[in-house]
Amino acid sequence: MLQLRPTCECCDKDLPPDSPDARICSFECTFCRDCTDNVLHGSCPNCGGELVARPRRPAAKLAKFPASTERVFNAACKEQHSQV
Repeated sequence: MLQLRPTCECCDKDLPPDSPDARICSFECTFCRDCTDNVLHGSCPNCGGELVARPRRPAAKLAKFPASTERVFNAACKEQHSQV
C-alpha cells in the first residue's frame, strides 16, 4: 500500500492525500508537480526513475488506511538540480 507521504521532498510543500499535484517514483519518493516539471524534469533525484501522478486514495478508505505523516525533505534539492 502506498504511504502517501505528506510533503514534497524538494520544496516541503504540503501534499494532502487527495492532492492532484503529488508525483511519485516506484520507490514512493514524493514531489510536487512544480518541482517535478521545473526542477527535476520528470526524473527522481534519488533513484533516477520516472515521476508520475500519485494515485489518490478514496476518502472512505483513509480512515482505515491513513496517509503517512513521515516528512522527507532535502533542503539542497533545488540548488543541486539547478546546477545540472
